[in-house]
Amino acid sequence: MARYGMVIDTRKCVGCTDCVVACKTENQVPEGLNRDWITDDATGSFPTLHLEIRTERCNHCDNPPCVACCPTGASHVDPFGAIVLVTPEMCIGCKACLASCPYDARFVHPDGYADKCTFCIHRVKDGLDPACVSVCPTHCMTFGDLDDPNSEVNRQFASRPHHALMPAAGTEPRIFYLT
Repeated sequence: MARYGMVIDTRKCVGCTDCVVACKTENQVPEGLNRDWITDDATGSFPTLHLEIRTERCNHCDNPPCVACCPTGASHVDPFGAIVLVTPEMCIGCKACLASCPYDARFVHPDGYADKCTFCIHRVKDGLDPACVSVCPTHCMTFGDLDDPNSEVNRQFASRPHHALMPAAGTEPRIFYLT
């Protein structure tokens, strides 16, 4: 079975938000809420500055605290691709998963359940990329099986240094950023 993840090339991302719009459209995300978003991080001081533009979302962690704290099992790891999902009908809206996520990747859907990125599992099961990946005009995102040594995501890892967000949180995220 696959263990899906994503590699994002921060040199290519221009912050256009096409991924955000594609996600909202594909997944019918309510107005004012997002499953993914764009951030920028400026480090250094003049004249040596570095700007990293990132598209962020649920990190589909290997050690997801949102799953561990869910009292009903609504937050779970799906066997297909080890993707972290929420079963809306099981969610009681307690917000424990929101509080436990160090990436602030969840929100409460107006219907009362926790919602988040699903890596567009419905598309991936049909052999397609997640909507965000499929529309990116700069092709900065690569999606694939992290356990397949010949996958494009692993070729991307070998191409340049990379990092994950908040590694000290111990969640073992599966979203990586090429620097």
